[in-house]
Amino acid sequence: FKSWKHKIALEGGYEKFSRGYEKFGFQISKTSITYREWAPNAIGAYLFGDFNNWNPSSHPMKRDQYGVYEIELPNNADGTPAIQHNSKVKITMIKPDGTRIDRLPAWIQRVTQDLSVSPTYDAIFWNPPTKYQWKNKAPPKPSSLKVYEAHVGIATTEGRVGLFTEFTANVLPRIKKLGYNTIQLMAIMEHAYYASFGYQVTNFFAASSRYGTPEELKELIDTAHGLGIIVLLDVVHSHACKNVLDGLNNFDGSEHQYFHEGPKGRHELWDSRLFNYSSYETMRFLLSNLRFYMEEYRFDGFRFDGVTSMMYLHHGIGYGFSGNYNEYFGDTVDIEAVVYLMLANDMLHTLYPDSITIAEDVSGMPTLCRPVPEGGVGFDYRLSMAVPDMWIKLLKEKSDDDWDIGNIVFTLTNRRYKEPSIAYCESHDQALVGDKTIAFWLMDKEMYTHMSTLTDLTPIIDRGMALHKLIRLVTHALGGEGYLTFIGNEFGHPEWLDFPRAGNNSSFHYARRQWNVVDDHLLRYKYLNEFDAAMNRAEEQIGWLSAPQAYVSLKHEGDKVLVFDRAGAVFIFNLHPTQSFADYRIGVPEAGEYRIALNSDESQYGGHDRVSNSSQFFTTPQPWANRDHFIQVYIPCRTALVLVKKA
Repeated sequence: FKSWKHKIALEGGYEKFSRGYEKFGFQISKTSITYREWAPNAIGAYLFGDFNNWNPSSHPMKRDQYGVYEIELPNNADGTPAIQHNSKVKITMIKPDGTRIDRLPAWIQRVTQDLSVSPTYDAIFWNPPTKYQWKNKAPPKPSSLKVYEAHVGIATTEGRVGLFTEFTANVLPRIKKLGYNTIQLMAIMEHAYYASFGYQVTNFFAASSRYGTPEELKELIDTAHGLGIIVLLDVVHSHACKNVLDGLNNFDGSEHQYFHEGPKGRHELWDSRLFNYSSYETMRFLLSNLRFYMEEYRFDGFRFDGVTSMMYLHHGIGYGFSGNYNEYFGDTVDIEAVVYLMLANDMLHTLYPDSITIAEDVSGMPTLCRPVPEGGVGFDYRLSMAVPDMWIKLLKEKSDDDWDIGNIVFTLTNRRYKEPSIAYCESHDQALVGDKTIAFWLMDKEMYTHMSTLTDLTPIIDRGMALHKLIRLVTHALGGEGYLTFIGNEFGHPEWLDFPRAGNNSSFHYARRQWNVVDDHLLRYKYLNEFDAAMNRAEEQIGWLSAPQAYVSLKHEGDKVLVFDRAGAVFIFNLHPTQSFADYRIGVPEAGEYRIALNSDESQYGGHDRVSNSSQFFTTPQPWANRDHFIQVYIPCRTALVLVKKA
């Protein structure tokens, strides 16, 4: 890391090194357009496009000693730019064997696809006459991260790709109302194959054109900032799409330009190319890519995809992590990739002290979320990926009577000390085809027939709605220092996610969000939606996510009761399918009078109003469950109560 930092310092430090997008690609001045491209394997290069009627030899580029090609195009006689806004461009190069290859510029900021002509993307010279005018400052960094993971394309009820403008108008107000303070945007970096969910990136500096223009993405982020919401980009630096014609693969005719050569440069499961993080120009490309999204689009940070794959030479394929330190510090670790992540985090936190970075890591790498100056990898948070796996496994394999309270608590609290985690019950991964949402695991086909308030509340729907709320609250309160939900799951979105592809006749049926069901006052989805908002409001008031880890005072396997306190609040869960308990003793941290801050059994959340919200609970000064005082509480079956001390 120090060696790399020294190299970068020789080129002006992070500040200058990470501005590659101001040198490479198309640079526009008042008098000319300059285009630069690093293509060391090419022996000749030419720029061509609509501007020169696709003449492949009229605009040769000059090469320097580092293999960087350059051409300057002076403005036309009338003062207009030599390349027209929104016109197509390409670079054509000559390989050492004399053959020609055409490519999309590597740093291009807009590419479009016309599927009626070809699935291959076209590079677009983007130079709109008026630049976007930013209106809002970014809100301060939240102390309690409540993340709404979203995909613009599926955020519409219609069977098509959703747009940035629709997300801004229709979805941002929902997110604000639900109380989330962070949006994690998926599938923004351009990807040729829609069904890859954005994880097969072809053009790293281009925001996906299928949702709209760069200006419309800026408006989305600006509007979110105005609502007090920060926006994170789901960034894919773990691998790249293997497309040649519209991607980075074989860009200059060589295998090893941005990637490793041979098997080391290929991911056998993802069928994609792997970056060579020890390469100087690859480092410039990737660090500049992060800087570009911070500067150009004003993102507030990143969720790094595929961190486990990056950090280990085995990429986590067929590898189970036991927690043994040899797994994390042995010869299976990809030092080059770990150092890249250290540099990325160090750069972001140096240049943007309020930026937030999240690691998608399943391995549990120690110090992943400790600052780089300590020798850590430097992330702010890691995703608690074991938590959703536990919930799905429970719902698939165990009856309610067999739920192991101790194991639930262990999984929710099993995180490295002083390394913040983001807990979640389900993300996009769990909803993908082959699996289904937690709501659908709980209620399945009855969601089609018995979610109307005009129909009887069946035992399956009653159980499903109760457990949907309890699973979310216990994960939110016990599972981490941040919380995440995936778009639509907050209201119990039915079914699963499946993008249009050959195997489903290119259907959009499962690649959309059915907002109509939560907006219909005659359907029970509204209750789950209301509870999600109430849960976030309660966190806002109590602040449990930014508080130290909870103290678990009771795990009663027979009663199926779980009690813990965090941030001064007392959380009580009765997960028993049938048994309610009167005057149940609950240990509390402080003496005084306690009242209800959140009650999952309220009728406005689809409950049965078995506990009065005006209830008062007075402490008895006698030790109970390792707490100095206790209160006595009526806890109905499948109910959660959050109590706070009256001020």
